[in-house]
Amino acid sequence: MRFGIFYEHQLPRPWGPDDEHKLLKDALEQVELADRLGFDYVWEVEHHFLEEYSHSSAPEVFLAAASQRTSRIRIGHGIVQLPFGFNHPARVAERIATLDLVSDGRVEFGTGEASSEMELGGFGVVRATKRAQWAEALDVVTRLLVEEPFAGHQSDSLSIPPRNLVPKPYQRPHPPLWVACSRRETIHLAATKGIGALSFSFVEPQQARQFVDDYYATVASEECVPGGFAVNANVACVLPFMCHRDEAMAIEQGLDGGHFFGYSLAHYYAFGEHRLGETSVWEEFLQNRSRFGFDRAVAAQQGQVLGAQLLEQGMGALRGAIGTPAQITELIRRYEAAGVDQLIFVSQAGRNRHEDICASMELFAQEVLPEFAARADEVDRAKEERLASAKEAALGRRPPPRQLAEPFVVPALPAH
Repeated sequence: MRFGIFYEHQLPRPWGPDDEHKLLKDALEQVELADRLGFDYVWEVEHHFLEEYSHSSAPEVFLAAASQRTSRIRIGHGIVQLPFGFNHPARVAERIATLDLVSDGRVEFGTGEASSEMELGGFGVVRATKRAQWAEALDVVTRLLVEEPFAGHQSDSLSIPPRNLVPKPYQRPHPPLWVACSRRETIHLAATKGIGALSFSFVEPQQARQFVDDYYATVASEECVPGGFAVNANVACVLPFMCHRDEAMAIEQGLDGGHFFGYSLAHYYAFGEHRLGETSVWEEFLQNRSRFGFDRAVAAQQGQVLGAQLLEQGMGALRGAIGTPAQITELIRRYEAAGVDQLIFVSQAGRNRHEDICASMELFAQEVLPEFAARADEVDRAKEERLASAKEAALGRRPPPRQLAEPFVVPALPAH
């Protein structure tokens, strides 16, 4: 089992004049601490215009800063939005390659397509075409990173002439590929393309077992045709997180933040109506949380076995890894037994305090992490041996990098 930390850069209203500056500086300190403590990954989203939920519109800048404060933690885009309205594929490839170089080859290249109307409409991305654009862009970006020179691309929606992309990434053929997954069907899609599944929905260990089994069976089948030029077989799940020796204090420090994370996500992706510059998602959360599965009384019950949801009389309320070291250890063992490769913890959420987040990570590193870190390398080696032939067969089904039939000459000035 590997462990990551996850950043939306949440900032509930009301906002002070220095709040965004402090938000980013605190997050960088937390990443630096996570690197020292032995966490394996830091993941940063790309979102646009999502007030309070995510002030993270330029993750490549934040991750570049994080890379210079750290030495070993993996630097994860979780994710880059690939539809063409958000990012031109050549610009994505250039940024990924440069970040990989300045981080000494620590980049994890997560991808996605976005689904909020705030973002899709803001960039003119047609919802009906976004999945096709993601798949097309994934192929183009990986070819840009690998081909020397890039042999060009032509379709009804995207045209790029032959060019040689520089610089090339530190990791060859390219950094590991991932895709954001909110449904089991997308996890299966990730397996068909031989890329890691970043599961951003809160699932129980027994649910995870089902899609993990399907994922690895698909990677080992002829259905797997890699989307890039290497196979990254991994499944990661996201959970709210706060660790304290006193369960009541863990709940006090982390539960409202975890619940706001889920509520504000649903505000933009499911049920909300947002008045630009006016709506207070935090105030609406405080008023309406119980109606949408974020009942504090249900989730705050002490002494229960942790799960993504805690239940009372048929009602569910988000909980996740918010509890004592012993409770969190037992929960992680269940995800490990289900075959999950990485748990990604959400602590920077709602109004969770920087000091509490840091203390939580330190306690986790002291009392929980060692058990899983002691066997992580061996588990990874065994998995790679088990999947080696399947990966080789999958790559054999993927067309190789393209080559130009003849030299492509670009004059300094266009011909008249």
